Amino acid sequence: MNPEGFLLDPAIVFLNHGSYGACPVEVLEEYRRRQDELERRPVELLGRRLEGMLAEARAGLARYVGARPDDLVFVPNSTSGVNVVARSLHLLPGDEVLTTDEEYGACEAAWEHYGATLVRRPADDLWSGLSDRTRVLFCSHVTSETARVLPVAEWTRRARELGLLVVVDGAHGPGQLELDVESIGADAYVGNCHKWLCAPKGSGFLWVRPALQERIHSLVVGWGYGRDSTFLTRNERQGTRDPAAFLATPAAIQWLERNGEPERCRALAAECALRVGELTGLPALEPHAPQMVACELPACDAEELQRRLLERHAIEVVVRRRHESAVVRASFHVYNDRSDVRTLVDALRAEL
Repeated sequence: MNPEGFLLDPAIVFLNHGSYGACPVEVLEEYRRRQDELERRPVELLGRRLEGMLAEARAGLARYVGARPDDLVFVPNSTSGVNVVARSLHLLPGDEVLTTDEEYGACEAAWEHYGATLVRRPADDLWSGLSDRTRVLFCSHVTSETARVLPVAEWTRRARELGLLVVVDGAHGPGQLELDVESIGADAYVGNCHKWLCAPKGSGFLWVRPALQERIHSLVVGWGYGRDSTFLTRNERQGTRDPAAFLATPAAIQWLERNGEPERCRALAAECALRVGELTGLPALEPHAPQMVACELPACDAEELQRRLLERHAIEVVVRRRHESAVVRASFHVYNDRSDVRTLVDALRAEL
């Protein structure tokens, strides 16, 4: 591992970019510059310039993800974006949200909190969960724990034919997949910028198709509300908050476009799938994400194995129970190299 340009601890083999990301020093410097700019003249920035600054940052992000700037807003993270949509749809008791059994637990909790009944099905048997109470299809673009890319555009087309709203959790999309959000055809798409895009923590986005925007209200009611309120004003004007992570996001995009090494990172994920499979005789979960892969393991105590990998081998990696077995999910970014794959395989050989 060579974390040059990052603040990552070089004593740790960091194979968990997928959980919280890692921000390059160059982008952190832009983030801190924005914070300093705010503190020097807070009224000038927050009271007079912020709307234009956010519009410029949104334009840069919109170009990158394939959207019109006025159709997306910054949110702190994907979970926040899912909450905005789930709250706004005002689902009634008994209304069902069809989803897979590989979704992120925090987002599942949001749907249930706002009154929906979740119907979970395996991805290859998703539509068996359809009923006359189904109102929404909710699915990940890339699943969190299993690192699988789901066919969201294909599912969206079918859901549209059935009259369902479609909400896509793209937490792991920006920076890892080549995105064209509009072409997916969903009603709403949420994404994190702090993960694979390497923006500072606290930067994500919510995209909503124009026809649905009037129904979407923010989690905070403030100055953005009133007779002339819009999707943008309701979600941007939410009281005093630090906008530095949002404003630094274009710098993260520029950094990634210069330094991303996507082909090398994809090769590392593919090699990890191959080498762990050779060790265990078990397959990786497919189709896996470009820079993240979950490999099946023999039956084991997943939490204990994750602890041992960290404490005995200095490897930060996700190990989770999956049905009757377990998976190890490894993430790869520019600071990783082939020695990290070897270290993980050797550690698994010792512990399994």
